[in-house]
Amino acid sequence: MPIPTDFSIPVRMTAKKRAFTQIQTWIIDGTLQPNEKLNDADLAQALGVSRTPIREALQLLNVQGFVEMFPGVGTQVTPVKKEDVKKILPPLGVLQALASELATPLMTQEVIDSLRDINRRFAEAIAKGDSISAIKLDEQFHNIIVENAQNQYITNSVSMLQAHVFRLFFHDSIIVTEKSVDEHEEILKAFEKKDKAGAAAISRTNWLRILEMFEEK
Repeated sequence: MPIPTDFSIPVRMTAKKRAFTQIQTWIIDGTLQPNEKLNDADLAQALGVSRTPIREALQLLNVQGFVEMFPGVGTQVTPVKKEDVKKILPPLGVLQALASELATPLMTQEVIDSLRDINRRFAEAIAKGDSISAIKLDEQFHNIIVENAQNQYITNSVSMLQAHVFRLFFHDSIIVTEKSVDEHEEILKAFEKKDKAGAAAISRTNWLRILEMFEEK
């Protein structure tokens, strides 16, 4: 299990949270491959923590479906099942729509302007063919909306589902297109009009269109 050494370690984060975040990132971007066996001692050494937070992080990753734990045998990264996109996107679309609805009356023009700038950079990344930057900017765009919904239960659920979506992206199951740029702008216009229903509907469409594209492959 080759583990990177050239990564930054976040500060002001518990050992468990740091371990969880970094291992999840490695699973999402393919640094840790599907079905790869994980050694908690190696992970602990790489992350500069004891084996206890590693084991706690792996237990949480197991609950979220990123690793499989076999008592007395070991732990390994779960396989990538491209068909899971059909299970992930419908509930994610509903949660994103609800987040947009709740965020609408709380959105300030300053936040909207910030989102518009992110969408501009998102469009530039797509035009350049920089899909990795594009997906990260798309994540940033939607995360800001979710944060402004001010509902921790939605935030936690979206975070887990979205992590699975990005893992599928890195394994070529999902693509981003210029259509998302237009839909993002429509969401922002709905925010400016305080149109909760409109913002929710466009947000849901924005996520479910990915599913339509997947089924057309």
